[in-house]
Amino acid sequence: MKNRLVSVLLMITLALFAISAGIAAPILSRSFYKMHISNLHLPEITEWSADEIVEAYDDVMNFLLHDSEFGTGVLKWSDAGKAHFTDVRGLFQLDLWIFGVTGGLLILLLLISVKIRPTRFGNRGPSFWAGMGVLAAFLIIGGLGAADFDRAFTVFHHIFFPGKNNWLFDPSEDQIIQILPEIYFRNCAILAISLILLLCVIYILVGKKKKS
Repeated sequence: MKNRLVSVLLMITLALFAISAGIAAPILSRSFYKMHISNLHLPEITEWSADEIVEAYDDVMNFLLHDSEFGTGVLKWSDAGKAHFTDVRGLFQLDLWIFGVTGGLLILLLLISVKIRPTRFGNRGPSFWAGMGVLAAFLIIGGLGAADFDRAFTVFHHIFFPGKNNWLFDPSEDQIIQILPEIYFRNCAILAISLILLLCVIYILVGKKKKS
């Protein structure tokens, strides 16, 4: 395998790993949601107890991550709402698949690069360029989201759920949306982007080191 090819594969793999890892963090961390229950006073502003809220959230996440039967605890749900979560399940599982595959491929490429040193473009390692590319993209995305999160949230759904409007929940029909306020999704985005940017900074620092 040529050095240049190793470098390109490393750049692509590192970039995809950082993005998928950042997105996976709020998906896999149920405690991240559960600390919002008290912080956002959800039992006080809804008709459900903390235990009922946790049960509803866990039912949805089990459906999204483990293909369990769809449910929302004691909360009402509609066929349209279930259809949307079915679409979300496909996106979640795609991200986790990319996370797992790129993690394994990254280990393999790092082992290969011990014997076949990757080409350094501009005297910078592959991780530097992977980090710079992802960093630039997410600084733009993060800036747009911070400027107008409502619009960014709407654009996101139009991109990933084209031609569909079942993500516009009726709170009386799909009560799960009452315990998933917009601020929670905003905080998920902040967590994901923060972790992605942290990985990018690490990539850049590692890639700047001179070849020994």
